[in-house]
Amino acid sequence: MLRGENPDKLTSYYDGDKYIQHNTAIADGLSGLGAALAAMAEQGIAMVYNKTHMVLADGDYGLACSEGTFGGVPTTYYDLFRVENGFIAEHWDVMETLADKDTWQNQNGKF
Repeated sequence: MLRGENPDKLTSYYDGDKYIQHNTAIADGLSGLGAALAAMAEQGIAMVYNKTHMVLADGDYGLACSEGTFGGVPTTYYDLFRVENGFIAEHWDVMETLADKDTWQNQNGKF
């Protein structure tokens, strides 16, 4: 879903307008998510997920740790989802610019 391999299925994963969004730049509900993605597209901003490094799950919660680009800038994504009745009911996220490797103080990297 995050990597956009089946974009026509995206809406089927969410619990419609009952969906709760914790990113303060995006309104609640599937309609809020759609409006935010449309606004980004109009501005030429692409949110791309290239690689998912790990997925952790516990009960109704799943955390995906990924990297890609946001507006062409290398970015790390941490997306936490709560699932209810088989649909994404709630979402939290953290996005951070991925530092150039030559600025790292260790060789471990973000992942």
